[in-house]
This record gives sequence, structure tokens and C-alpha cells, in this order.
Amino acid sequence: MTDKAISPLRRRLIEDMTIRRLGPGTQHQYIRHVKSFADFVGHSPDKATPEDVHRYQLRLASIGTTVPTLNAGASALRFFFRVTLKRRDLAEAVVSVREPRRLPVVLSVEEVSRLLASTTNIKHKAALSLAYATGLRSSEVVSLKLTDIDSDRMVIRVEQGKGNKDRYVLLSPNLLDILREWWRAARKKGWMHSGQPWLFPGYRGQHMSRRQLHRLVCMAAERASITKRVGVHTLRHSFATHLLEQKTDIRIIQVLLEAETYCPPTPDRGADLLPLSSPVRRARAHCQAICLPWC
Repeated sequence: MTDKAISPLRRRLIEDMTIRRLGPGTQHQYIRHVKSFADFVGHSPDKATPEDVHRYQLRLASIGTTVPTLNAGASALRFFFRVTLKRRDLAEAVVSVREPRRLPVVLSVEEVSRLLASTTNIKHKAALSLAYATGLRSSEVVSLKLTDIDSDRMVIRVEQGKGNKDRYVLLSPNLLDILREWWRAARKKGWMHSGQPWLFPGYRGQHMSRRQLHRLVCMAAERASITKRVGVHTLRHSFATHLLEQKTDIRIIQVLLEAETYCPPTPDRGADLLPLSSPVRRARAHCQAICLPWC
């Protein structure tokens, strides 16, 4: 298939995604999956048949493509066929695969303390402490601005998190002290100059990348001799689990994480849960570096 044949369709696909305000990452993945399908059929995808879709997905399954990748490709093709091509027959031919349900990896409070204690500098400690003490996603951690830290109300504003939603999360006194220590160190080095908005600045005026944050977690886990497979999302799972073990209301955890999968919404709870009263601390939790955000 030539560039001349794909260019109009790709341009229309990009326009359709832009109108619906799909994120840059989603747009990149959709274009990649559509291009893979076009390369497979060997001609313009607007001339594809349901049999082509069947053969393409059979090919992906036969080469051992993972379930998340299969489903991501299915979402991309379904959008392309239904929205861009207006071909419902092709969209209906796309098959999604049920993902196996697995329990997430969770660190104990002691393991989290070891991981945070193994960080090599204040920037790394601040970033990982914030990820655990708030339960934020990696994309939400790296995109925080200095103005999002509200020390008067002891909350952190998360702008346009997953699902394009704004919300507040709790800011503990311990975490605030660490963030202030990081701000003072970064200011001395000239990283917090006027016009630099990010809490964790990166290169060329951008914020720290998600990949860099994930790398920090992996390095800290290795230094702490943690053999579990650890990522940024592990800290989020650990945050929720430690709250649950403290018998915190699951609806409160759901609101803090902005995660609708924890339990169905309830009309009588969760409308205004911030700030929360201090929960009962875990035994000896106050003796450890950081246990839960209120400690």
C-alpha cells in the first residue's frame, strides 16, 4: 500500500480522533494498529472485507500476541471502521478477548518503607513517596505542577486525570515536608526558576517522563532487595490495600483513587469525603519511614 493511498484515510482518522479529544498516546496507538492491519491486507483498508479482519486477528493470535495488545488493536480497528470508514460490517467482525483476572502485586508496609529508604536522592524520594502516599497514577504524578500543592487545605489538586476528571487527594504532613525539602534542593540547583511550572521537571522544559518514574521504582526495589515485580502501579495498589487493611471504608478508597471498579457508587457516601479524619494507625507504623499518608 502506498503513502498516497493511506494519507487521506490517516488524515481523516486523525481528524476523527481529534474531534473526540482522544489523547496523544491513544491516537499514536490507534494509528499504529490501523497501519498494521493495512500492511497485512496489502491494500487500502477501506476496501477490506470481514474475512480480512478475521484473517488478521487469527494471525495475531497465532503469533502469540498478548491479550492487552489484542484488545487495544480491536479498539483501534473498531473506531476506525465504525467512525472513519462508516463500515459497521467490519466493526462487527472485530473480536475482543476476555482478559484473565490476576491479583495485583502488593508490597507490605515494611517493604514500602525499605523501598523509599533506598532512594538515592531527594527528588527520587519525593516522587516515589508522593506516588505511594496519594495512590496517584504515574501519569498524574509526573504532570503535577507546583501550584497543585495546596498546603493550606492539605490537599493536592489532580487536573484532568484518567477520564479527563479533576479531583483532590490528601496531602499528609510527612509528604509535605519531603516535597518542601525537594523544592529547596531543586531551587538551589536552579531547577525551580520562574516560568518552570512542574513539580518534577525533566528535560527541555518538560516534566519527568512516566518511563523515568518507572525506572526509579525498579532501581529502588532492586536496591531494597525486593524480589517482587514492582512498578509505579504497585505503589498505587499497595496504598489501597494498606487502607483496606486498616478497615477504611471501601467507598472512601474508591473516591481517593477515582476508581469505579472497587465498588458501585453509593448515593449516601462519598459525595464529600475530603478531608478525612485520621484513621487508626497500623501497629508500629509511626516507627517506619512512611507507612500511610496520615502517619
